[in-house]
Amino acid sequence: MSELLVNSHNGHLPASQRVPVIARPWLSERATKTLDIVEKFVEEECIPADAVYLRQIGETTQERFSSHPRIIEDLKVKAKKLGLWNMFLPKAHFKEGAGFSNLEYGLMAEYLGKSRVASEATNCAAPDTGNMEVLAKYGNEAQKKRWLAPLLDGKIRSAFLMTEPQVASSDATNIEMRIERDGDSYVLNGSKWWSSGIGDPRCQIYIVLGKTDPNNTDKYRQQSVILVPHDVPGITIHRMLGVFGYDDAPHGHGHVIFKNVRVPAANMVLGEGRGFEIIQGRLGPGRIHHAMRSIGAAEKALEWFLARINDPKKKPFGEMLHKHGIMIERVARSRIEIDAARLAVLNAAIKIDETNAKGALKEIAEVKVLVPEVNLTVIDRAIQAYGGAGVSQETPLAAMYANGRTMRIVDGPDEVHLLQLGKNENKRGPAHKRRIEAQTKKGEDLCRQYGIEPKDPLFLGRSTGEAKSRL
Repeated sequence: MSELLVNSHNGHLPASQRVPVIARPWLSERATKTLDIVEKFVEEECIPADAVYLRQIGETTQERFSSHPRIIEDLKVKAKKLGLWNMFLPKAHFKEGAGFSNLEYGLMAEYLGKSRVASEATNCAAPDTGNMEVLAKYGNEAQKKRWLAPLLDGKIRSAFLMTEPQVASSDATNIEMRIERDGDSYVLNGSKWWSSGIGDPRCQIYIVLGKTDPNNTDKYRQQSVILVPHDVPGITIHRMLGVFGYDDAPHGHGHVIFKNVRVPAANMVLGEGRGFEIIQGRLGPGRIHHAMRSIGAAEKALEWFLARINDPKKKPFGEMLHKHGIMIERVARSRIEIDAARLAVLNAAIKIDETNAKGALKEIAEVKVLVPEVNLTVIDRAIQAYGGAGVSQETPLAAMYANGRTMRIVDGPDEVHLLQLGKNENKRGPAHKRRIEAQTKKGEDLCRQYGIEPKDPLFLGRSTGEAKSRL
């Protein structure tokens, strides 16, 4: 057994044998076999290749945002031969994908989340995944032929432009970029930032959300989505943005300015006023992808944590770290939290498969809030075990933390999901109040049937009659 794959004190336990029992009835034989192939590919090929990728990017900003590491294309060839390509498009909705369900891909995405290069190597990297879903679900045949086909082949990359620096973009109805019809064209003016993927030299198409009808009384019909080629005049990449000092090169996240950018009217997706519908359709499955990759990151952090506390060269106060009870407790809590979070994500994926993203809004929101918190907590524990090395470039943990922290913001910040979850849960309040009152009344009636005087809850330990006599 290769040391690159061994994962337990008893040797290697394949990924398919570690699938939670609750999810197994929804896992096909083909997906079960593919899951083991994904694990082997990630552990033996992708994780070792991460070091090569980082070196091939270069060091200067110009090098980093003009590079395309050769190792990626070599890994793509291997992935295609293994049948690990475009696994993310769910079979229930798309003919272009590999034919897996959201649950099945979710289990695979966990392993992709353990490596920097694995998602791109299998053509399952954001923001391309969500963008391909938009084109596959809402694009017309011409749009699919021009943009979806090369994206599915991994020949180009794409960017997603929604957030704006001057407004509270957590509420997408606030966006201000104007998309105005002018004859056979649309003209775009405005500014976008956190435009994922825009720095990659292979990025050729932007999916842009803007307002075509800002005066519409229905605020959810003001927005539209349009396809903007990267080389249209009037586009300026003002700057690339970093996350805790990490630039996420080469694709990165950019601040982009549009000034009289003109694109053909045929580039409108689905039609004017359908932008909110499209974006919501894009974000639902994407949140599941993010969540499962985050589970994988948390597993990786726990692996690094365990490796550190079992390193015989590291003996604070004369004992290996695992001899200190506080570390073992943190390991135990990490195991519990990761396993619980995984079950929540798999439940959400099953719900999407059985209904759709809209039918699983509650479950998606739950994991969108829960999983990043678990991921960050586990990574932080691993960082603490490594001390100074944990916050430096000596381990992948610091970069993992920076990436994990953004997950509490992207695709809707925690507060948005918590507010909606809380409001929906609170709708049940009056019904619960009525039920509790009815149960209390029936309890009092039963007491009287058995010759017992009901107790006044305000005077615990006294009967109702005793309480009244004392007033």
